[in-house]
Amino acid sequence: MSQQIDYFAIAPPLALALTAALVLLLDVFLPHRPRTRAALGLVTLAGVLVSLGFVLAQAMTGRTLGTFCVPPALAGSGGPAPCSYVVDGFTLVLAGLVLASAVVIVLMSMTELADGGIPAGEWHFLLLCTLVGAVTLPASRDLVMLVVALELVSLPVFALTALKRYDGRASEAAVKLFVVSVVSTAVMLFGVSLLYGMTGTVHLSGLAAQVQAVTGVPVVTVGIVLVVAGFGFKIAAVPFHAWAADVYQGAPVPVAALLSVVSKASGFAGLILVLATALPGQAGTWGPVVAILSALTMTAGNLLALRQRSAVRLLAWSSVAQSGYVLAPLAVTGTIGAQAAVGASVAYLVIYAAMNLGAFAVVLLVARTAGRNELDDYRGLAFRSPAAGLALAFCLVCLAGLPPGLAGLFAKVFVFRAIVEGGLGWLALVMAVNTVIGLYYYAVWAARLFTPAARSLTLRAAPALWPAMGLAVAVAIVFSLAPQLVLDLTGL
Repeated sequence: MSQQIDYFAIAPPLALALTAALVLLLDVFLPHRPRTRAALGLVTLAGVLVSLGFVLAQAMTGRTLGTFCVPPALAGSGGPAPCSYVVDGFTLVLAGLVLASAVVIVLMSMTELADGGIPAGEWHFLLLCTLVGAVTLPASRDLVMLVVALELVSLPVFALTALKRYDGRASEAAVKLFVVSVVSTAVMLFGVSLLYGMTGTVHLSGLAAQVQAVTGVPVVTVGIVLVVAGFGFKIAAVPFHAWAADVYQGAPVPVAALLSVVSKASGFAGLILVLATALPGQAGTWGPVVAILSALTMTAGNLLALRQRSAVRLLAWSSVAQSGYVLAPLAVTGTIGAQAAVGASVAYLVIYAAMNLGAFAVVLLVARTAGRNELDDYRGLAFRSPAAGLALAFCLVCLAGLPPGLAGLFAKVFVFRAIVEGGLGWLALVMAVNTVIGLYYYAVWAARLFTPAARSLTLRAAPALWPAMGLAVAVAIVFSLAPQLVLDLTGL
C-alpha cells in the first residue's frame, strides 16, 4: 500500500523542521559572535513567520485537508478513510495560537541569549523542535501521533530548561520536569494501550465508533482515566500540578513563557481531541471528573498564588488556575455539545496567551536587573519605565478581568456562560469565587507598579524585548476592544 502525502497540509510543521535544520547548520559553520546569535534568532523568527503564513493560506482555502490516510478496513472503521493528520478549523486556530505566541517567545529568547551565557544555536534548534510538535499535535487524529507529537513538545523543553549552564536551579527544574514528563507519558501510554486493545484501532474516529460497543467494560474506563491523567500532567491540573512553580522559577523566563502558553495549549489540544473527538459518547463518564478537576485546579492555583512573593512563581500558580478555567467548559460537553464547549475553552486559551505573554515579557525585562525577581522589585516600575510599567499593569488587569483590560473579562464570560448553560451551577459558583480571589493578588502586584520604591533599579537595554512586549499587549488591547474576533475564530 502506498500513500500520497499532501505537502500543503503538512507545510507549517515542515517549514519549522527545515528551519531547525538550517539553524543547526548555520551554528556549526558561522563564527560564534554576537552578530551570529542575532542572525540565528532572525532566521528562527523568519521560519516561524513562514509557518504562520502557511497556516493563514490553509485557512483561506476554507477546506479540510487530510493526509496519512488508510483504508477504513485497516483502521477498524466502516466510514470514510480515517487520516492521521487533519487540518480543520480546530487545527488552524491552535496552530495559529502556537505560532503567534512563538513570535513573542523568539523575541524574548533573543534578549535572553544576548549575554552569551546560553548557546544560541542549540537554543533555537530545540525551540523550533518544540514548535514542530506543538503545531502537529492539534492536527493529530490517531493516538500514536498524539503521543509522538506531545513528546516532541516536551522533550526539547528539558534541554532548554537546563541550557543555562552552572545554574543549580535550572538543572533542578530540568530534572523535575523530566521526571514528571516521563511519568505522565508512561501513564498515558498505558491508557492508550488499553483503549487500543479493547477497540482494535488507534484512529480517533474509529475509537468514537468502537468504544460504544464496549461501554461499561471496566478496562475501557481505566484506559480513559489514564489518558486523561497523562494530559493532566501536561496542563498542570490538580493533582498533577506540584511541579509547576519550581520548574517555572528555575527555567529561563522565555522557557517559563513557553511552558505557560505553548506547552499548555498543546496539552489542551490533545485532551480536547481525546475527549471531544474520540470519546464523546463517554461524556457521562468523564464529564463529572473533568468538572471536579477544574474546580480543584482553579482553587489550588489561586490559593497558592496568594502566598507568592516571586513574580515567576506567582505567574506559575496563576497559570495553574487558568488551566482550571479552560477545563471548565469541557465538563459540559455532553450537555451543550462539543462545538460550543470546545469553542469556549479555545477562546479562553487564545485570550489568555496574549495577556500572559505580555506579563512574561516585562518579567524578563526586570529579571535582567533584579536577580531574585520578587514582587517588591517592581515597585515604582511605572515611574522608572512607563512603557513597561503600563504594559504589565494592563496585562495584570486583563488577567484579573478588570477594566480597561476587558479581554480577561470576556474570556471568563465565555466560560461562565458555557457552564451555566450546561447546568453546572455549582462550578459557576466556584469559578466566581476564584475570580474574586484572583483579583487580590493581581491587584496587589499592579499596585506595586505605582508605589514609590526605596531603591531604584536601572533596567538594562533589551531592544528585541520591546517588540515582543508591544505585540502581546497590542493583541490584548484588540481583544479587549473587539472580543467578537475571538468568537469568530473559535466558532462560538
